[in-house]
Amino acid sequence: MTHATGADTARPAPAVVPLNAVFADDFVQILVAVTSDNTAAEVAEAVAHHVEGKRVRALPYPKIVFHNGRRLAPGTTVTEAGMRPLDHVRVEYDIPEGAA
Repeated sequence: MTHATGADTARPAPAVVPLNAVFADDFVQILVAVTSDNTAAEVAEAVAHHVEGKRVRALPYPKIVFHNGRRLAPGTTVTEAGMRPLDHVRVEYDIPEGAA
């Protein structure tokens, strides 16, 4: 006899989602692997890791992700945003007005 383990209600394991990305005013598009459970904030950090302080000067501002022309809330997951493999995302600094 087997006991119910709740496996039928378990969430599937996160899937790897490769994304094409551009960070701020960088001239190079990069391929970044994230998971379907990563948040927009985590995607922004994954993209910035390859560029910030290397080809783009690091700034002390939060980073934001744009997907299909839409600004994503930091807690939105890749799945919730509808990101699919090889979709394009843009990561920018959220610079307050008047700051330079």
